[in-house]
Amino acid sequence: MKKPVLFLAFLISLVACSEKESNLTVSGEIKGLKKGTLYLQKIEDTSLVNLDSMVVNGDANFMLETYLESPQIMYLFLDKVDNNLYDDRIEFFADTGNVTIYSSLEKFETQADIKGSVNHQKLEEYRKVIRRFNDQNLDLIKASFEAEKAENDEQLIEIDQKYDRLLRRKYLYTVNFAVTNKDHEIAPYLALSEVFDANIKYLDTIYKSLNPKVRKSKYGKELKSFLKERRKLEKLDKKVEDQSQDEQS
Repeated sequence: MKKPVLFLAFLISLVACSEKESNLTVSGEIKGLKKGTLYLQKIEDTSLVNLDSMVVNGDANFMLETYLESPQIMYLFLDKVDNNLYDDRIEFFADTGNVTIYSSLEKFETQADIKGSVNHQKLEEYRKVIRRFNDQNLDLIKASFEAEKAENDEQLIEIDQKYDRLLRRKYLYTVNFAVTNKDHEIAPYLALSEVFDANIKYLDTIYKSLNPKVRKSKYGKELKSFLKERRKLEKLDKKVEDQSQDEQS
């Protein structure tokens, strides 16, 4: 009888040792929140996964914990107990240590104040500039609609040229921002999320600039794999193009 008991104790010990202690604490306060459930989430295999949760009942302060393999985008999801059909989700770039999030029930997503992560500070800095590009893009869409309504082909061509220049500037800014921040995980993340369809030389420039630690991060590894697949596809496209030219000649 001793052997099974000892074996069971060994298994319990093994499982306990394999469980990694939390290295990320997300805490803060949601003003006005009386009842609801807060979830700490991440995307895994294209699906949102709950990592920790907390039921709020009267106290608007919260604290959630998890183990973070590498800095990455995460979410604070609020499932409210009210008649509102739209629940809220705050996106933030998590890093190991302590991240604080202060917001309100009324403007949960838009009023969020997030501190404690250098990568998130960099992401906010980047998005502040990108909003200007997006505003200019909206102006061009409006101008294009009006030109099309007026059947002004000359103006439509001019607007298309402006759009191409704006897109190029946006891509170049993103690449430059990523290279400038090569010591942070925000660099490969921007390559994958913002300029994934850019010329492969730009993506390669970002990857080659990354420091060794960032290359081994979640997004660093994903960028390496993405570049590998892009090169395979480009070689295949080139092969098909060459075969087509041979058949035509």
